[in-house]
Amino acid sequence: MPPLNLTPAPLPYETRLQARDRACIDLVVIHCTELPDLATAREYGERVLYADSGTGNSGHYYIDRDGSVLRYVSEERIAHHVRGYNPRSIGIELVNIGRYPDWLDSRRQGMREDYTPAQIEALIALLGDLSSRLPGLRYIAGHEDLDTAQVEASDNPSVLVQRKLDPGPWFPWPRVLAACGLQRLPL
Repeated sequence: MPPLNLTPAPLPYETRLQARDRACIDLVVIHCTELPDLATAREYGERVLYADSGTGNSGHYYIDRDGSVLRYVSEERIAHHVRGYNPRSIGIELVNIGRYPDWLDSRRQGMREDYTPAQIEALIALLGDLSSRLPGLRYIAGHEDLDTAQVEASDNPSVLVQRKLDPGPWFPWPRVLAACGLQRLPL
């Protein structure tokens, strides 16, 4: 297992996120930021989108292209990263441009960037660490597996596109599954 180099970088509102028992965590959800860089992803994560709680959308962990791992939200808190699965899951965001800046343009639905070897090694190390500390952790899924909603395309409202496509076709599922010991969430 590769070594894990983790940096705590809590979001300003982390303590306002709902607390949970770590024993209820059985799922990791893999995302890509669909933003150009980690700084932009951090800026997005810090935005307060929910006035009632003073919180926003974010994963628990972010892995930059160089393999550095930052923890934005502790496992003891429920982060807002995937509809319907947040209470039971850990969200891991891989910095990747995805469809940025044309997320919902029907003419630009292809993911354009490979994940770096350093990102995948760091992800495998993080999954190993999480598995050792979270005894209920059994499953892994992509954001696209869990959020299958379609929305109107930004360029043509008569065309529907997938709201979420991450981590997308460039994500090396066979390699990650072979290394992490988790199984794909049955849907």
